[in-house]
Amino acid sequence: MPPGCVKGAAMACEPVSGAKKAMLFAGLYLTALGIGGIKGSLPSHGAEQFDEHAPRGRKGRSTFFNYFVFCLSCGALIAVTFAVWVEDNKGWQWGFGISTIAILLSIPLFVAGSRLYRNKVPTGSPLTTIAKVVVAAALARRCGAQSTSHGAVIDRAPSPTGSTDMKEYRKPEDICVVAEAVAAEPSRELAFLNRAVQGQPRCGMVPCTVQEVEDVKIVLMVLPIFFSTIMLNSCLAQLSTFSVEQAATMDTHIGGLKVPPASLPVFPVTFIILLAPVYDHVIIPFARRATGTETGITHLQRIGTGLVLSIVAMAVAAVVEVKRKNVAADAGMLDAAAGRPLPITFFWIAFQYLFLGSADLFTLAGLLEFFFSEAPARMRSLATSLSWASLALGYYLSSVLVTVVNAATGRGGRRPWLHGDNLNHYHLERFYWVMCVLSSINYLFFLFWAIRYKYRNAGVIKG
Repeated sequence: MPPGCVKGAAMACEPVSGAKKAMLFAGLYLTALGIGGIKGSLPSHGAEQFDEHAPRGRKGRSTFFNYFVFCLSCGALIAVTFAVWVEDNKGWQWGFGISTIAILLSIPLFVAGSRLYRNKVPTGSPLTTIAKVVVAAALARRCGAQSTSHGAVIDRAPSPTGSTDMKEYRKPEDICVVAEAVAAEPSRELAFLNRAVQGQPRCGMVPCTVQEVEDVKIVLMVLPIFFSTIMLNSCLAQLSTFSVEQAATMDTHIGGLKVPPASLPVFPVTFIILLAPVYDHVIIPFARRATGTETGITHLQRIGTGLVLSIVAMAVAAVVEVKRKNVAADAGMLDAAAGRPLPITFFWIAFQYLFLGSADLFTLAGLLEFFFSEAPARMRSLATSLSWASLALGYYLSSVLVTVVNAATGRGGRRPWLHGDNLNHYHLERFYWVMCVLSSINYLFFLFWAIRYKYRNAGVIKG
C-alpha cells in the first residue's frame, strides 16, 4: 500500500514505486495472461462438446455461444455492482480478494466435469503451420514454381444456411471424400500459397501438405472479418471511458441510492442478460421458420447487425451529449465545479449503453461461432482467440483516435476537442460523430468482404 494522501499538500498523493509497483503490475499482467488463456480456450472447448455433424449438435453449439456471452455478462454484472461497492467502501484489496476467491472456487467446479469432457489432443502450434506455409510459398516464388490447379477442388458456398433437415450438408462419411480431394490438389483461392506444395521438392523447401495450405487459406480469409470488428470494440471502449465521465457530471441518484459512475456498465450487461435468452428462444426459432434454414440468421448477418447497432449507438451518444451540454448551459453550470451534478438523470446515458450492449451480444457471439465453425479443427482455439484480440485492438485504437483527434483539433493554438479539466468544455459530441462516420465506413468495408465470403462448411466437391 502506498503512503496515505495528505490534504492540502503540494503533492497530495505519493505514487507507488519500486518493488510494490513491480508487484502491482506483475499481478495485473498475470491476470491478463490468465484471462487470455481462459477466453482463448474455453469457447472452443465448450463448442467441441457438441456433435457438429448433427443438426441438434449445431443448434446446441449456437446456444452455447449465446449463453457463453450471457455468463460473461453475469460475471460483469457482479463486478460492476457488488465488487465496485466493496472497493469503494472497503478498499481495493477486498475487491481483488473477492475475485481471487471466485477463481479458486471455479477450479474444482471445472475439474468436476473432466471425466465427461471431449478433449482435443494438441497437434502442434497453428502459428508454426501458418509461418511454414507462408515461408515455403515465398521461397517457391523465388525459384519460379507455378501456382496452378487442375484437380478436384472444394466449392465454398456463399451461405451456411441449408434446409432444416440438412440434406444439403455433408454427412460425416463425406468428410473422407473432402479430405481426399484436398489431398489431391489445393483450391484456387489464394493461389499464391499453392506454391508451398507445388514447388516441392524442386525448390528444397520446408515440406508442407495440401491440408496445411488449405488450413492457412481459411485463416487468411477470415482475417478481413476480424479487422472489421476492431472499430466496434473501439466504440465499446467509450462505455468505460467518456460515457462514465458523462454520467459523473449527471444526477446518479435512484431514489435514496447514489450509483457510483464505475457501476454504469451495469446497463449493457443487463441488456445482454435479458436479450441473450430472447434471441436464442424467440428470435432464432422465428427466423428459422421464416427462412426455412437451420441457422435462421447467418453468422455474418449477425455480425453485420452488431456493426449497424454500433453506428446507431454512436449517433445516439452524440445526441445525448448535446442534450447534456444544453442542460448545463441552461442551468448556468458550464463552469460548475466537479461534484455538482447537473439537473439531468444519468438514465439518458442508458440509451447508448442499450445499443452498444446489443451490438456486443450480436457481434461477439456471432464472431465466436463464425470463427469456430469456419476454422480448421487444429486452429479453432487460435480463431476464437481473434475475438478477444479484436477487443484489445479496439481499446488501443480508441486511445489512438483520441490522440489523433486532439492533435488535429489543437493546431494553431486552438483548444483540442478532448482536453481539459471540465467535460462541459469538451467537444465530445463531435468525437462521437467522428466515431459514427468511421463506424459507417467500417461497415462498408465489412459488407465488401462479407458479400464475397464463401462458407467452408457448406462446400461440396466438384471435379
